[in-house]
Amino acid sequence: MVSQSNRLRLGVTAAFVVGLISLAACSGTSNGSGSSAKSKPLVIGASISLTGDFADPGKAVKAGYLLWAKQVNAKGGILGRQVKFKIVDDTSSPSQVVTNYQNLINQDHVDLVFGPFSSLLTVPASQVAKRFGYSFIEPAGGGPAVFDAKLDNLFFIQPAPVIKQGEVFADWILSLPAAARPKTAAYAELDDPFAAPIAEAIRARFEAAGIKTVYKQVYPAETQDFSPIAAKIAAAKPDVLVSGTQSEDAYAQVKSLVQLKFSPKFMYMSNGANSPVEFPSKVGASNTTGITSSGDWFPGSTAFGSAAFSAAYIKAYGGTADTIDNTSAESYAAGQVLEEVAKKTGKIDNATIIKTLHSGTWPTVLGNLSWNAIGEPKGTFHLVQWQGGKLVPVYPADVAKAKPLYPKPSWGG
Repeated sequence: MVSQSNRLRLGVTAAFVVGLISLAACSGTSNGSGSSAKSKPLVIGASISLTGDFADPGKAVKAGYLLWAKQVNAKGGILGRQVKFKIVDDTSSPSQVVTNYQNLINQDHVDLVFGPFSSLLTVPASQVAKRFGYSFIEPAGGGPAVFDAKLDNLFFIQPAPVIKQGEVFADWILSLPAAARPKTAAYAELDDPFAAPIAEAIRARFEAAGIKTVYKQVYPAETQDFSPIAAKIAAAKPDVLVSGTQSEDAYAQVKSLVQLKFSPKFMYMSNGANSPVEFPSKVGASNTTGITSSGDWFPGSTAFGSAAFSAAYIKAYGGTADTIDNTSAESYAAGQVLEEVAKKTGKIDNATIIKTLHSGTWPTVLGNLSWNAIGEPKGTFHLVQWQGGKLVPVYPADVAKAKPLYPKPSWGG
């Protein structure tokens, strides 16, 4: 969807994994251009974290991109051109992501670029795209630092800026009867431009509503042992724990709390807990019940193309609709937006994309999207919770498939 570049080790090796994924060609329909233009592939470059801290969600981004390309190529491509992705590994490094996009644009001469995973990498990557006049459709970098640059070429493919992810949790908590609301709260926050702002936005809402902060800790990305943090949380005995997390730290937090046998009545995690496959496999399926996170796509969604996306994903990657990572839905939606621009304008160059996306609404598997002048989406997220071994939307009522479960059961419950 997400500048604290010290959170990853800089100076990583300049070598990176290069993957040129070519998808089966199908004949396309003419858009009025010459036959040579029709036969030339539309090459989209993307730097994705296939290794490092963001490898799990990075692979979900890649899956969504490639699935969309396969689907659009089966329909004849974009304006008669088959889509090919050139994907390079940024090792979850801000320095490597800059090198990757510079090379994709200046050496590989890709037609377009799509974004990486995380605000941490999107901030520098989007600057490269801006410098060379490329549009930057990106599905996974929506922290405040991304929009602070006020770039007109950037479009975040989620319903809202990520800081609003926490708002839906705060809205739900503050909608509860006074007797049921938490009285105290603890905050454990990764020093990251995506994770920490979400937790801080919730803290501001809670403190204004009288929920007392009994513990707060911002920890660096290098943190491996979460037992000291978990011990302090347990000692503070908060009613609600708000964790501003990415993936690996989310798994580690839960494991440490399980070991201490401390289970808060309410628990929210900004990332990690919203992975339907990785989270239960890393923390134990029986330890997921009652944990909440934020989402924008869910099985059974009636949004544009959602049923086809779900069926195609299962066919390509296996599993069930309940095991589809919404990160893959977000990256798939990035392709849908590009496809719709081409349908509307009959063109697919960077200047056209930038100009066109600044107005109107655009149908995707995430719902209808629209953006302001600096690429911030104008919608909202929904609250998801682990129930019965699955992630289900529970709030607000118009998207809920189940009632929110509270208080959270003890670990293993």
